[in-house]
Amino acid sequence: MGPIQAQIVDELGYDPDDGRRALDELDVVPVGAIVAARDGARPVAVARLTSGRLVVVDDVCPHDGGRISDGYVDGDRLVCSRHGWALAVCNGRCVRAR
Repeated sequence: MGPIQAQIVDELGYDPDDGRRALDELDVVPVGAIVAARDGARPVAVARLTSGRLVVVDDVCPHDGGRISDGYVDGDRLVCSRHGWALAVCNGRCVRAR
């Protein structure tokens, strides 16, 4: 069964058992929440900012590659849980360390 699953991962471009839902499968994302999802083969984080704005970003911190979906919302920024780096979602840059 191992070789068959490896073939499926290669053909689809992602692991179908990675626990991420496709963007079109997401239900309501509440204010202050971050959800791991995927856009095709691309891992993304979907977040509802404190302002109510819904954003979708690559699920990787530009600081060192941690998963943004493991972090939390702080106003209109997403904070990585690994080192506390905050991302300005308007440009995806690390804006400060805590």
